[in-house]
Amino acid sequence: MANELENAIKSAASAVAQYVKDAAVLTVETKFIEAGKDTFDDFDKALPLARTVIRLDGDCETIAPLRKTEAGSMEVDTGLLELHQVNVNTAIEYRARILNSLLATIVRR
Repeated sequence: MANELENAIKSAASAVAQYVKDAAVLTVETKFIEAGKDTFDDFDKALPLARTVIRLDGDCETIAPLRKTEAGSMEVDTGLLELHQVNVNTAIEYRARILNSLLATIVRR
């Protein structure tokens, strides 16, 4: 009985350690496909539009959608960046809820 309990605790600790490792880096990618009769239903052909990587230590990297203006300079595509930011915020909130639940479970034991 004690051996089963010890194995269960080790298994749970291993699962928690793996989750914390996975949660240490949050990567959010926003992809696109061109809407059309031949491509719209093939989501495997989606191409990256923007990416944000957030590390648990606070380091952050974002690749943002830019477009060339008529004058030749680059400008941020604000509509696409806003869409990506909604995805990033959703992922951050979800990770926070999961980590808080995990911590609450550990503290109760």
